[in-house]
Amino acid sequence: MKILCIADEENKGLWDHFKKEKLEGIDLILSAGDLNPDYLQFLVTMGKAPVLYVHGNHDESYSFKPPLGCECIEDKVYDFKGLRILGLGGAPWYRPGKFMFTEEEMRKRVQKVKKDIFLKNGFDILLTHAPIRGYGDMDDPAHRGFLAFEELVQKYRPKYMVHGHVHANYGSAFKRELVHSAGTKIVNAYDKAILELEEQEYPKEGKTGSFLYDLYKQVTAKKEQRRFHD
Repeated sequence: MKILCIADEENKGLWDHFKKEKLEGIDLILSAGDLNPDYLQFLVTMGKAPVLYVHGNHDESYSFKPPLGCECIEDKVYDFKGLRILGLGGAPWYRPGKFMFTEEEMRKRVQKVKKDIFLKNGFDILLTHAPIRGYGDMDDPAHRGFLAFEELVQKYRPKYMVHGHVHANYGSAFKRELVHSAGTKIVNAYDKAILELEEQEYPKEGKTGSFLYDLYKQVTAKKEQRRFHD
């Protein structure tokens, strides 16, 4: 599976100077926040891949102008053909804002989503706006990471984490890729980055190992097949 990851700055080659072949082979697009909603809407319209997103701290306009045709996956585990993606957007609080959270507020969000994590027997990708504290973040209040993500990654050990918030022009603080001590590959999606996943890196659809969820997927699939044939 080939995934286009984007965040923070609209890529001119994918918008101003767009050619359809630039999205050829892309199966999924993940937005880690702080992007013009028109940009996401353009990508989902011009390409064949769905766009999943979380909010950045500057995405308050999404409240009245969401990117049409795109899926917000905040505070849930989204199943894309067996690939389980957990979305937790927003940034550490440094000023009032809808998508600004204290450490305690983020911990509460993590606690609430654990039911969905349990139902789907874990997750494969953690999609956030802010990084983990100590991994690709900065020391200033506006760009530090969340300690709550550290605990989440240590406990569930997803294959990948995709975030934004720290821009390439911030100097040595910017790291395109890091590897967490738990083995999770961390990707900063600023501008754009490509993830290529092998089939063995995530469960087949309906094969998460969670009896209830897999049963639900199988029943849903059979209903879809009947509806299609009818």
